Amino acid sequence: MGESQTYVKLSEEKLISKSDILSLLRTYNCYHEGKNFQLRTREEDGQLVLEGLLNIYWGLQRPIRLQMYDDNERFRLNRNDRLTVAKQLSVESNNNPPGKETGPTSGDMGGEEEEDSPQLLRTRSDASFMRVQRRSKSHTARDLQRLRTHRFSINGHFYNHKTSVFTPAYGSVTNVRVNSSMTTVQVLCLLLHKFRVENNSEEFVLYMVHESGERIRLRDAEYPLVARVLYGPCEKIAKIFIMEADLGEEVTYDVAQYIKFEIPVLDSFLEKLKEEEEREITKLTKKYSALKSMILHQLEGKGHANDRV
Repeated sequence: MGESQTYVKLSEEKLISKSDILSLLRTYNCYHEGKNFQLRTREEDGQLVLEGLLNIYWGLQRPIRLQMYDDNERFRLNRNDRLTVAKQLSVESNNNPPGKETGPTSGDMGGEEEEDSPQLLRTRSDASFMRVQRRSKSHTARDLQRLRTHRFSINGHFYNHKTSVFTPAYGSVTNVRVNSSMTTVQVLCLLLHKFRVENNSEEFVLYMVHESGERIRLRDAEYPLVARVLYGPCEKIAKIFIMEADLGEEVTYDVAQYIKFEIPVLDSFLEKLKEEEEREITKLTKKYSALKSMILHQLEGKGHANDRV
């Protein structure tokens, strides 16, 4: 098969030629020269396949649940096993930490407010054996010690090894090794499996988020690694975020350019748009009023002519 016939899928319906993707790939690999994020290529069934590491940023607003049972061994993970997974997630997502951490620093003990939070649900495996009850706001010294034992943070990432609840810091980054034939759904499943997340992959989506505030959802049939190459290698311009499916929403470029303005400035924009709308309404009203008068005049003229006949 000739080079012109070799292609890479953008989605199930769209393709990009080999020459175009190789041109973008050269720029991509040049940007990451000397780093682990350079992409390799190979031929598979006449198609060009890219493979390598893909950065994904955490943009979750709700806690995730870590598995309490191993997928293969089917034994209950002990406290140390789940703590190891939590630490792995923390280390991975702190490769490039966000500019400002809102959580406690490493080693800080979480207070009772996090433990009392009603949205910190147990995992399915744990909840099936015991009833979740809301704790009283009053704690004895022994209770407070127990809370410190079970609720703490790792590099600002909150983890509760009793309930296997974990909250990645917003804007922190992790990565997975993928190829250009893997869809958005497959990449999500790979990321969740890497950290033994119990939540269903259908609860999450991937967004390409631009520095301007524009946010474009990667559809289930799209290929995130190809999208990354198309949007360029610089993650200061665009990043791939994992978000909740029911909380995230797309933001168009036209809307994004107004997001960073202050409220008074936005109010002035709305006022000007309202004034422009009123001018257009007045203009159209006058136009059609004039047309109506002309039509009525013509009808009256024909009526007088018929009367004379």
